Amino acid sequence: MTSIEFQQISSTLPHLPGIYKYYDINGTLLYVGKAKDIRKRVSSYFNKNISSYKTHELVKRIKRIEFTIVNSEQDAFLLENSLIKQFQPLFNINLKDDKTYPYIVIKNEDFPRVFLTRQKIEDGSQYFGPYTSVSKVKDLLDFIKQTIPLRTCPLHLTPKNIEKGKFKVCLEYHLGNCKGPCEGHQTLDNYNDNIAQIKNLLKGHLTPVFQHFKNEMKAYAESLEFEKAALVQKKIKFLENYQSRSIIVSNSLDGLDVFSIQKEGDIAYVNYLMMENGSIVQTKTLKVEAQLDETVEEILAFTIGQLRTTFNSSAKEIVVPFPLEYEEPGVQITIPKAGEKKKLLDLSEKNVQYFISELQHKNRLRGNGTGVSKQKVLIQIKDDLQLSEVPTHIECFDNSNFQGSYPVSAMVCFKNGEPSKKDYRVFNVKTVEGINDFATMKEAVYRRYKRLLAEGEDFPQLVIIDGGKGQLNAAHEAIIELKLQGKMTLVGLAKNEEELFFVGDQQSLKLPYDSESHKLIRRIRDEVHNHGVNFHRKKRSEGTFKNELEDIKGIGSTTANQLLKTFRSVNNVRKQTLEELAKVVGISKAKIVKAYFNTEEDKA
Repeated sequence: MTSIEFQQISSTLPHLPGIYKYYDINGTLLYVGKAKDIRKRVSSYFNKNISSYKTHELVKRIKRIEFTIVNSEQDAFLLENSLIKQFQPLFNINLKDDKTYPYIVIKNEDFPRVFLTRQKIEDGSQYFGPYTSVSKVKDLLDFIKQTIPLRTCPLHLTPKNIEKGKFKVCLEYHLGNCKGPCEGHQTLDNYNDNIAQIKNLLKGHLTPVFQHFKNEMKAYAESLEFEKAALVQKKIKFLENYQSRSIIVSNSLDGLDVFSIQKEGDIAYVNYLMMENGSIVQTKTLKVEAQLDETVEEILAFTIGQLRTTFNSSAKEIVVPFPLEYEEPGVQITIPKAGEKKKLLDLSEKNVQYFISELQHKNRLRGNGTGVSKQKVLIQIKDDLQLSEVPTHIECFDNSNFQGSYPVSAMVCFKNGEPSKKDYRVFNVKTVEGINDFATMKEAVYRRYKRLLAEGEDFPQLVIIDGGKGQLNAAHEAIIELKLQGKMTLVGLAKNEEELFFVGDQQSLKLPYDSESHKLIRRIRDEVHNHGVNFHRKKRSEGTFKNELEDIKGIGSTTANQLLKTFRSVNNVRKQTLEELAKVVGISKAKIVKAYFNTEEDKA
């Protein structure tokens, strides 16, 4: 959008607080921003003094502007954070964090179960977390199992079902891990007392738990049940050991979030310490990518909003290293100069430094154990493959199928020797019937570069086709049809011999197996394979793939997949004689399949 075009619509923008959204010609959301004054803020993007190349590139792509008015700057901040987290626009700050964090859930049911989950379902259950460490969650659950007996079975333990005697106790009851509520050996009130202690434990309130066990031990001792009293005493010892493993900072500090940041170029590293009841209960360091030359203050404010939302923080005080604009009702911003809060901030900064040094160490190892820089590896690939330029942009394609059925293709993108996951793609095969690796590869390559061509995007210098000459030639046909010859170099990577093929060459190129260039090429190949398999697994788990053979009454998924694996497509199965089908699945099932297709033909 030009300045002249913007002037024609600027009067429609209000002088009010809110958020604004920029879209490109295809309706893709490019950027979400917040503003005290929407018109004034948006107008600043269209002045003649833009010095930032990234901002200039953003403005050039803007085709449409939308806005939402809110009541306050704080509401604008929260809405901006929410929209960025949901849509992850190309030009907004990017938190490099694709993990799904675990929760501990107390199910909304009679005699509630307590277990680890990564899915938060709005069913009335109570969720604690999320936790940054799976090992910590498992430690918590192990401790609960050792101290508080609970059921783990999925039985529908309503009072009515228990009264009817529908259930029998299992091994967990005999091992002492469950008190047998399924047979009425434990009342709901007693079970809920245990759940109350678990809630205290998960909230970090250990004093009520200690007191509960001490009262229980005293009651057993007074009734001369010394063995039971000894067991409770053992639980108290467990609880003391668990408490000693917690990172106790100060009993005087509670409900505190601590943040520190270090910025290097367009990359920032932010550490978060969450404190409850004097202990550090969460710690997380994130890599953050600035997109439009945002200041360190802007990056930290944005990240604070995202992390507090992710980890459900309700702390009323936030400790940071410098002043910043962060408005949240009832929340105090503190910049400590000395004392316990300053020590916490120093600890957070120490975590940032450690994270950066570990990342650099891992990068050196990924630079394949020798400390060779990515740039040198890419130069080596250029020389080894005799390319015309250094392949700073590499893409790799692979086909994936399941037991000879359900073909899909995957593509990964590496930029400057590192994965660019936002550019990864997957392709559901649209034009190919049955299993045809060559046609599937051609379709994926054609669709990928037709899209880049239409959008005016840069092409990769090197394209790796995971497969032999057949797949490589099929990919090359797609490039010819798009008239993109010379725009990129295509090579095929044979799976067995680890050798490279160029289009039209009779002889393969075998790089030294331990060379840095070959290691990076294999890493890219492994990445596309994993990406394809993960996509395939997800599609299968969602039940997205449809196998017509499974619709035949009397034919299960195992038989259907065996037929597809043998005959490659449903159409080929339809063409087989009864004898051919019987060789694969036996005469009885062959008759069922043949009868089904005969009936279908009669209908046609």
